[in-house]
Amino acid sequence: MPTLIRLIVVLLVLAGIAFGAMVALVATVTPRDKEVTVRIPARELVPSPEREPLVRREIITNRPEPAPATPAPTPAEEPAEDGVVTRSQGIE
Repeated sequence: MPTLIRLIVVLLVLAGIAFGAMVALVATVTPRDKEVTVRIPARELVPSPEREPLVRREIITNRPEPAPATPAPTPAEEPAEDGVVTRSQGIE
């Protein structure tokens, strides 16, 4: 048991030292601004017929419109003698 406690204490001390080093770096180091320029060749910006096109699929604009859905006709039911109409039997 004492070796387990000693191991935990050593690991906590090492973690504390690492945390202290990170806090010291944050407090003392200031980042410098630096301008970065990346040159892109013009041949990569303009698509050529030999290379793959930028857009692989075409948009189909002459597709027919789907027919509007019509609801199924409901059968006309006559009310019973007490004026109650049963639409679906077995459902309460």
